[in-house]
Amino acid sequence: MTEIALPEIEDAEPAGPKPLAGQNRIRLIAICFVGAFLAISVQLGLLTLWPKLDDDAGKLAREAPLPRPDIIDRNGVLLATDIAVASLYADPSKIIDIDEAVELLTATLPDLDARTLRQKLSQPNRAFAWLKRQVTPEERDAVYNLGIPGVGFVNERRRVYPQGRLSSHVVGYVDLDTKGIAGIEKFLDGQGAIYTASLADPSEHKTEPAQMSIDIRVQAALIDELSQAIAKFRAIAGGGIVMDITTGEVLALASLPDFNPNDEKKSFSKDQMNKMTSGVFELGSVIKAVTFAMAFDYGTATLESRYDARFPLVIGNARINDYHAKRAILSVPDIFVNSSNIGTARMALDVGLEKHQEFLRRVGLFDRLVTELPESARPLLPKRWSKLATATAAFGHGFAVQPLQGAAVVAGLLNGGYLMTPTFLRRSPEEAMAMAKQIVKPTTSETMRYLFRLNAADGTASKADVIGYRVGGKTGTAEKVVNGRYSKEKRLTSFIGAFPMDDPKYLVLVMLDEPKPTPETYGFATSGWNAVPAAAKIIERIAPMLGVEPRFTAEDLEKLEKQKKAKKG
Repeated sequence: MTEIALPEIEDAEPAGPKPLAGQNRIRLIAICFVGAFLAISVQLGLLTLWPKLDDDAGKLAREAPLPRPDIIDRNGVLLATDIAVASLYADPSKIIDIDEAVELLTATLPDLDARTLRQKLSQPNRAFAWLKRQVTPEERDAVYNLGIPGVGFVNERRRVYPQGRLSSHVVGYVDLDTKGIAGIEKFLDGQGAIYTASLADPSEHKTEPAQMSIDIRVQAALIDELSQAIAKFRAIAGGGIVMDITTGEVLALASLPDFNPNDEKKSFSKDQMNKMTSGVFELGSVIKAVTFAMAFDYGTATLESRYDARFPLVIGNARINDYHAKRAILSVPDIFVNSSNIGTARMALDVGLEKHQEFLRRVGLFDRLVTELPESARPLLPKRWSKLATATAAFGHGFAVQPLQGAAVVAGLLNGGYLMTPTFLRRSPEEAMAMAKQIVKPTTSETMRYLFRLNAADGTASKADVIGYRVGGKTGTAEKVVNGRYSKEKRLTSFIGAFPMDDPKYLVLVMLDEPKPTPETYGFATSGWNAVPAAAKIIERIAPMLGVEPRFTAEDLEKLEKQKKAKKG
């Protein structure tokens, strides 16, 4: 057999990369992974140990507006707070069937107007349109279950007022965007922003509650008794104030008719305005207290002084008379307890026109009273200050102020002579005295306390003398101006008093608009028959709440015994 010689073939290297090159590539990839892992680990460590303070999230948190603070009364009772709510919106560009959407939504939310809804949904170039703000949880669930494309919800905050009408005029209310519209709510948005910020906790981005001077227990008693008085005397409106005269803190303020700040549609009428600060009224004889203090402080009168009230006081074509004319020469205490217009006018004329105006400026009655409540009216003064203007303004005729301002001035006459701007926020006695202005001498204040107590014991305010609480006060009955003329039939009655008069702590003002006579009042509709007894009931209820203990004299005990016998009989 012939042998065939085969060519020699060298051993061929395996296909693919050389082993060394493959190992290098694996090492490179591993190094990259390790490097990336180390970089991530280092960054995490840095963020953990030294967190970045200027990151976008932190910046947004710091720049975001502080939430509205809760509002609480002086004892911590909640008056206003926020709750989470959902608001309904639509993206018109994503609405597939407008007719179906309108039909379903109006059937589920009957208060939606179909025409308006259709207009909002028929704008394909818009990406957002509010349909209904702050829906209820039931409404939210019902709309969600409809499954309409392009319809959704935005989480918002809603302001609620747990006490409802009880503190409406003081607390105020906000709009749908939680912007303050009235009362303390508006204050917290304006000049109160600094106050709010001072309560903030930057670390948690929240605010501490704003604590008011209001005592909701006293507020409830005030409103209840005012409501009963308005109903009993068929008045068209009424109002009241309780104030701590040692600090200027307003413990209660009511103006009836009031409103419910929780109402969705806050279309309140003029009758529902806060008459205690945004209205001005002739307080009548209540202003006589200012005239008496003026005469005492200037030294033109003392308790021993006497004035001729036998005949009407004639100034030009005007004749000033007394409601219950005594037709006698009266001492200063007699003028006060009988509320003599003639005697009071003569006291003011003795002081003189210039000094009268000077004193009214001193006590602030020429200026608008400014407190935390934005609703504040200026006093209405005589256009021309003549001899007649001084005589009539002396007893509150032709001279109108906001009731809170009148209360603040009288408080200053009774607390030792220190005028304090009223406040609706907590204030200590030390803070109050630091900003107080002395308007009369301490001796003048002492004399005024004597006259107030005398008037409650023996004068026109006798029905306010709650046994054991040493009440003092001054009445006022003013004719209302109707069509430019004073009406004999329509009156504004008021009472302003304090207790206990041996060391006064609290002031009470009651005002009734157009009260009517009743069989019990023997046909009379003046202050002593309606505003005064209403004030007595308020004092009787709130004195124990405020820690004022009754103190009974032998005469008081005798009166109590007579009352018990009368009730049994």
